[in-house]
Amino acid sequence: MDKTLLKGLTVLEALIDNDRPCGVTALANQLQMSKSSVHRILQTLVSRQFARQDMLSQQYQPTLKLWEYGTRVLARIDFKRVAAPQLELLSRQTSETVHLSILDGKEVVYVDKVDGLLPIRAYSEIGGRAPAYCVATGKALLAYQPEAVLEQFGPEMEQFSPRTLHDVASLRNELKRVRKLGYAVNRGEWREGVWGVAAPIFDGTGQVTAAIGLSGPAQRMRPAHIREYAALLIQASEAVTRDLR
Repeated sequence: MDKTLLKGLTVLEALIDNDRPCGVTALANQLQMSKSSVHRILQTLVSRQFARQDMLSQQYQPTLKLWEYGTRVLARIDFKRVAAPQLELLSRQTSETVHLSILDGKEVVYVDKVDGLLPIRAYSEIGGRAPAYCVATGKALLAYQPEAVLEQFGPEMEQFSPRTLHDVASLRNELKRVRKLGYAVNRGEWREGVWGVAAPIFDGTGQVTAAIGLSGPAQRMRPAHIREYAALLIQASEAVTRDLR
């Protein structure tokens, strides 16, 4: 193990973990390192733009360079590949059609799926779209969006079935329930007779990036089934979230 590199990373981590800028003496005491070593490491971090020094206080704080590198790494992660084993597992556990969806404007896009094993099942296609406020994966995604995203739906929303949410106020109440429960339910709001359940997936920055859900005929989506499926979906979404961090 390279002790010099380890010391440098230790100082950088301490800078990040502290809530306010730090001086050489405070860091040296905190890390039980010599002031000369801490000062040398800090100067190296400054030269590489991982830290900056305030000329008045002489204290140091981290820059956003690590965040910049982190976003580059994050962009390389294929969340479809990461989520695929969970989709397969959910399909085997429930025999229903399982989707992986992302939000695109006011719609969700199905980026991956595993068809259900039963002859009567919900049908969809990869690349297909659905109104976000009508389907479970859409609600799971919308629940963690800023208010400006909800405002784009306008005062009235198109009705696809008697159960479709009809205005933004109703949608806000529904999304509040999603955040409380940790999962979303579609009660035949897009295609009458087809119900669904979904849970959100978060990326390494804590932002919702996708949703994993399943759907099937209403007669197979009784309250007991929904609770069972919701628990499985939350487990799956949490597993994908962990792998994305």
